[in-house]
Amino acid sequence: MFFRNLTLFRFAPSLDLSDLESRLAACMLKPVGALELSSRGFIPPFGRDAEALSHRIGDAIWLSVGSEEKLLPGAVVNDLLQKKLAELERKEGRRPGGRTRKRLKEDLVHELLPRAFVRPGRTDAILDLEHGLCVVDSSSRKQAENVVSEIRNALGSFPALPLNAEVAPRAVLTGWIAGEPLPDGLSLGDECELKDAADKGAVVKCQRQELTGDEIGKHLEAGKQVTRLALMLDDHVSFVLGEDLVVRKFKLLDGAVDGLESTERDDLHAELDARFALMAGELKRLFAVLEPALKLSKAEA
Repeated sequence: MFFRNLTLFRFAPSLDLSDLESRLAACMLKPVGALELSSRGFIPPFGRDAEALSHRIGDAIWLSVGSEEKLLPGAVVNDLLQKKLAELERKEGRRPGGRTRKRLKEDLVHELLPRAFVRPGRTDAILDLEHGLCVVDSSSRKQAENVVSEIRNALGSFPALPLNAEVAPRAVLTGWIAGEPLPDGLSLGDECELKDAADKGAVVKCQRQELTGDEIGKHLEAGKQVTRLALMLDDHVSFVLGEDLVVRKFKLLDGAVDGLESTERDDLHAELDARFALMAGELKRLFAVLEPALKLSKAEA
């Protein structure tokens, strides 16, 4: 269950989760209805055969939000609509007006929905109660906010806000490439994105590139600033940090997973439990480094 992307929110660590399981049970995923476009709710993190809707190790809680979405391509609807409009025009001898077109389209959608394919989805999240941190496995702000909304709906109140920095992340990332010391444990990777400070200015994307070389230096001299930067935390984690504070391409390296792979486990539950413990621990280590470096704001208690 290793996350690939991290969108982070802050909440007050004093959050009361004593009745979490019962609240999640009231908001479980229900099959999408015949005339519904989508459905969303909580599912067991360990898979459909499990019962618990949350899993906790220490002060880290694993939640999973499932979804079912009807696949109803707009091109299919529009093609059928044009055929119905053409048929109606032949019968009545005039082109149907806007209201008629709208009504016919709504009728078509209701007719097609019960026969549409259903696409299942899942988005995982970790609640770090020590730091008041909600980490959603998505680089999409909208998708991450949907997960937070589901948690808020289940708890009744969940004042989680997107991560915010008291300094300009772009300036910090640019400084790290320009030679300013990185926080202990962090080192540069081989990928970055640079943008001209002017609106709609040039954008340069570099991969498999020596970031402290002359080529990158010339871009910095020209006034470009770093908006995404590949970094590594010790020999445990590699990731790309954006100025939007979203962590992309998050990957646990051999230094982190060696111990996991050397331990024999006979069942899937034990394997997932070990992976969750490892993931939660590495997220805590990473956040502990990034929080002071970027002066990340805290949620009000």
